[in-house]
Amino acid sequence: MVHSRRSKPSHAGLFCAWIALCVAPAHTTLAASAGGSISVTNNYIYRGFSESDGHGAVQLDLHASTNAGTFVGAWGSTRDHDFAPRANYDVDLYLGQRFALSAAWNATVTAIDHFYVAGPQRHSNGYQELSAAVSYLDRWTFSVAAIPNVVRYSDYHRAGRYPAYVADTSGQWLIANGFFLTGGIGYYYFTGSSAHQQANTGYAYGNVGLAHEWRAWRLDVGFFMTQYRAERLVPYRLADDRVAGTLSWRF
Repeated sequence: MVHSRRSKPSHAGLFCAWIALCVAPAHTTLAASAGGSISVTNNYIYRGFSESDGHGAVQLDLHASTNAGTFVGAWGSTRDHDFAPRANYDVDLYLGQRFALSAAWNATVTAIDHFYVAGPQRHSNGYQELSAAVSYLDRWTFSVAAIPNVVRYSDYHRAGRYPAYVADTSGQWLIANGFFLTGGIGYYYFTGSSAHQQANTGYAYGNVGLAHEWRAWRLDVGFFMTQYRAERLVPYRLADDRVAGTLSWRF
């Protein structure tokens, strides 16, 4: 795995994405199933940065899916409100469509609305994201994402909203009963320019680690690395040469 908002959710955009993604035939029986997970981590790391400033975080995911491959859900995490935009929680609303390409391969298209909740927020930093991924069983995944309106920073100063793009890949390899070797690498590419920042630049990030699964429980421990120049682009603490662990329970 590669990663361990006061703006109002764009419900209209999510509804349009739902219509576009729900391509299953009308006669398909839409039997639904629901589930989720609860996680505790000692460091909330996402795309190379610690949004909890190296402290612990609690995370919750709730989702439902149909046998046609359509899914919808919500994910949330505590965060350090000292970081922009000074919110207490990250929240993602997501919906998507999974396509079975074969018995081992599948593809997924997902629309995500990221926003921030609570805290003394001064600005709106929420954004929307559209991603596509291809996976081989639960062993390997490659994904690309487009973000049309992410807030870009320059040396911790808000520079404006610009399009951004992300590509990453991750995998896990079974090495013993319930034990996995994990790893991933990604690249975050920013567009936009001003007198105070570089135009069209990005940074690389990645991790290697171990995981253990037992029934509904999973423990991940990883070593995280982030390219140093990322410090000038995102207002969070760089997650470079950091070890982080996450314990999750699925239901």
